[in-house]
Amino acid sequence: MKVAIDKDIPFIGGVLEPFAEVIYYSGKDIDSKVVKDCDALIVRTRTRCCGELLEGSNVKFIATATIGRDHIDERYCREHDIAVHSAPGCNARGVLQWVAAALRHVVTSDNLSPEDYTLGVVGVGNVGSLVATYARAWGFRVLECDPPRMEHEGGAFVPMESILADADIITLHTPLDDTTRHLIDAEAIARMKPNATIINASRGGVANNRAVMQSGHRYVFDVWEGEPNLDSEVLQKACLATPHIAGYSLQGKANATAMVVRAFAEHFNISLTDWYPQEVARSTPRAIGWNEMVSSIDTYFDIVGQSRRLKCHMEEFEAMRNGYNYREEYF
Repeated sequence: MKVAIDKDIPFIGGVLEPFAEVIYYSGKDIDSKVVKDCDALIVRTRTRCCGELLEGSNVKFIATATIGRDHIDERYCREHDIAVHSAPGCNARGVLQWVAAALRHVVTSDNLSPEDYTLGVVGVGNVGSLVATYARAWGFRVLECDPPRMEHEGGAFVPMESILADADIITLHTPLDDTTRHLIDAEAIARMKPNATIINASRGGVANNRAVMQSGHRYVFDVWEGEPNLDSEVLQKACLATPHIAGYSLQGKANATAMVVRAFAEHFNISLTDWYPQEVARSTPRAIGWNEMVSSIDTYFDIVGQSRRLKCHMEEFEAMRNGYNYREEYF
């Protein structure tokens, strides 16, 4: 059995070698020649898994050490009996803490308090539900929008129209698909409050980047259309800008790698189903008050400093992302 692995997936080096022939490549360099005689791929978002890559190969298993799967052509995989696995929820607390840093910057810059804002959470899955829970505890009025969950569960979810009309801050936590691509576009922006802030830590294509920039609304982006080749004007006009590292916590990365190793082990019936990197302490979730978060978040994640570095060196987007010093989850 032969496995191609993205070399930037942390902690995985040496784990599968007792069970398979393993080759490591940069994600962008995993091409049809690399995968032709591979049985399995373990990748990140930089490897587009589609017919062009997979046609004529032996691949029957793909695992991505990410929440998102939009870089995988799942229809093609279904039609060719290729199992696909991802790592849902792996870095939810890492993204929560990135959003916390963004909210802290917005609120303190305005010299206001959480009680002065209505926060619209769009996409209430693993990440969005955490953001909503913590934001309520901090004093924000929270509106939750999740059309699939609203259809299946009912409850207190609100339609997107209510988010656009009522939210002072909109934070996006949806997957990227045909229903969410450019969910925030010029038409949606025209229905927002004039001073509303847009936060995006989901996928770049969920927001029409240039439409957001041209609208004059304040925005905080971690994800970008066209990345790693960013639109410099969109980047420079962002309130805060980071290089797709919202979920880059130490525990989030460990969780993601453990989840793809577990999926591999279960698929190929090998004894790694309980594997977790020994060098990483699992996170210990806890409640945290607004004032404590505001005073402590910079110690764990200096979002302003990270934004300044990216704006000064946008050509290093990929290097900043791949060489990121994973931060500790602390709540």
